[in-house]
Amino acid sequence: MTYEAMLDVLSTGQENIPNYRCGSQKNLLAILEEMDSELFDHINNVLNIYKIPQINYNVINQMAEKNHGFPFSYRMTPNQEPPYSAIVKLLLQFQWTWIGLLSRDNEKGEKFKRRLEVLALKNGICIVLSGTIPEANVQIRAAMLLSLIKSQIKIIVCQMDFQASGMLAAIIQTIDRTNTAIVGRVWIATTLTVLSISIFDLWVDLQNKYALFSFLIQTKRRTQYDDFNSYASMVLFYGKEAFQCSYSSPVLSKKVWKKCREKENWEFPPPDVIARILSQDSSSISQIIQIVAWVLSAASSSQRSKRRMQPPQIVQPWQFHRFLRNFQHHNISNDGISFDENGVPVGDFDIMQWTSVLNKSDAAVKIGTVERQASLEVKISVNQSAVQWPTLFNKMVPYSRCTESCSPGYAKLVREEAPVCCYDCSLCMEGTFSEQEDAAHCEKCSDDQYSNKKRDQCVPKNISFLSYQELLGLILAFFAITLSLTTAFILGIFMKYRDTPIVKANNCELTYILLVSLLLSFLTSLLFIGRPVKMTCLLRQTIFSIVFSVAVSSLLAKTVMVVVAFLATKPGSSMRKWLGKSLANSIVLSCSGIQVGLCMMWLGVFPPFPDSDFHSQPEHILLQCNEGSVTMFYSALGYMGFLAAICFLVAFLARNLPGAFNEAKLITFSMLVFCSVWISFVPTYLSTKGKYMVAVQIFSILASGLGLLGCIFIPKCYIIILRPDMNTKEHLMIKNH
Repeated sequence: MTYEAMLDVLSTGQENIPNYRCGSQKNLLAILEEMDSELFDHINNVLNIYKIPQINYNVINQMAEKNHGFPFSYRMTPNQEPPYSAIVKLLLQFQWTWIGLLSRDNEKGEKFKRRLEVLALKNGICIVLSGTIPEANVQIRAAMLLSLIKSQIKIIVCQMDFQASGMLAAIIQTIDRTNTAIVGRVWIATTLTVLSISIFDLWVDLQNKYALFSFLIQTKRRTQYDDFNSYASMVLFYGKEAFQCSYSSPVLSKKVWKKCREKENWEFPPPDVIARILSQDSSSISQIIQIVAWVLSAASSSQRSKRRMQPPQIVQPWQFHRFLRNFQHHNISNDGISFDENGVPVGDFDIMQWTSVLNKSDAAVKIGTVERQASLEVKISVNQSAVQWPTLFNKMVPYSRCTESCSPGYAKLVREEAPVCCYDCSLCMEGTFSEQEDAAHCEKCSDDQYSNKKRDQCVPKNISFLSYQELLGLILAFFAITLSLTTAFILGIFMKYRDTPIVKANNCELTYILLVSLLLSFLTSLLFIGRPVKMTCLLRQTIFSIVFSVAVSSLLAKTVMVVVAFLATKPGSSMRKWLGKSLANSIVLSCSGIQVGLCMMWLGVFPPFPDSDFHSQPEHILLQCNEGSVTMFYSALGYMGFLAAICFLVAFLARNLPGAFNEAKLITFSMLVFCSVWISFVPTYLSTKGKYMVAVQIFSILASGLGLLGCIFIPKCYIIILRPDMNTKEHLMIKNH
């Protein structure tokens, strides 16, 4: 019948013979139709031969994405079925991840089911069971769907249109009558109107047992002319119900005529129903006719501009396509409708909850919107306080999940061999956080922040360095100053009693150098306390290395002088020429000069600098001095250890040499303490971080300096101050004898 109707349109004579012109001529420019997909294909097969534009304005038609298969067809009304992402986002808005699915038992239903399943899986939603809405035998097929409804699934998504709404209402009625215990479900329909919801109101209790949501295309306010056409469409719709018509065709494919006779009994719908249908109806053939008129005017104007000197030509159908495509691409429709990449109009939607109270004006409650973004993505907003949950839900949002939600601070941990929506919750690791429920993964905090104990937010890290305001810094500073004053006091004693035999016997110049270097080493430890700045970072390690090298070099010189003095007492020894200050000064200058050269190279090539360590301690930012080159740092430290080892070895060998003024024993003990401190320093230094690493080095400086000061100078101070009778030449010679 569809093909014969198309031949009727294309034929000019009394019989359906295309491509034969006889009698009056008809200039067919375009076909306006509102057929469903199956009939749309049949019409398109014929019109494609002649390249006649096929303009569809059906509001419920789910026309397949073209333009490859349908290059000469155009759609002027938005798709009434919402985007799949909008359905998924609505489910996620209420945290429904354990759902069922009903789709039409046809090709469109299979396509809907496949696409929605893929998108739901990506978003962690499980479609546990799925069924089909039958085209016929509703009561028989409804019993087959009991397995879907009997399960613990409370949320069911339905692919819906005007025809399917009656089928679904019959299914729910059958199930409700078969098993009254199966109640309390949420139905989410893709497309419903006031006309289709009237069927639900007759059979389904939407106030106490079920909640029904759907998507409704948004339209602008209509003009009086548009309302007139919508009213005319309503009259035509109910007129088809009022008359019983049949088709008859004469022999030899004559024109098809429709014979109708009026039914005996029929009722026109109440005025309030018509008013609500008009308020929801989004199709307006007047707008489509106006669009075609604009396109015809543009095509005619284009022809006149090209052929001004020739008689006017009749516009052909194939000349329409360029202007129709321009209309779509430039989006000049009255409703501001935009088009996707397939040329299908898209629009915004309202999310409605249907209460189906037809004797009132509020048959549906708007609970949210679906808005298209510039990139054709959708943004959904839902006002949950506007939702009217049925009595069986205790006026609360129904729970439909496989597992409990993961609280903020946790992330989803997928179970093996389980659906994607069934998961465990894993606490975020240190330094990561999640601030929303059911987070797919934990986000990493920035370098200057760390995660709190609940792992649901990041808080700023505390800045950490060894300061004078904290107890550890105060204690170390106190000991550094105390030892410095003690060293200065001892230096004063030795300078005051510089003419006594015990001071003069062991080279008082080397003693002064040793005491001054110890004094500076104690004061150097103060450079390690406080906020690291560029100047302190440059000076503290180099000054510490040089000062300690001078101290160890002076001790080495003292020890060598003891050995030389013993060898010089032998008759005919050539070592007498080495006695004096020149040898001692040479040892001090040469040994400490090598360390000075290393430090100058260090400062010139790899200078230390202030640095921040964000990762060693989770809750702190460690302000420290980056040594610039670890190799240079350990080279300077290693050279100092090398000098100490030589000094210890020489002192140990010379400890038993005769002489009352032999300091070798004292130097041996002092270097034993010195080496023990710095050998234990290395592993301790490497195992600590931040201010405690600095504290370890300060402690090593103070402990090693105190070892030298105590082992060498405390016995001499005891003799000088408390036993002056022992500090005489006669006493020392008697002791030596």
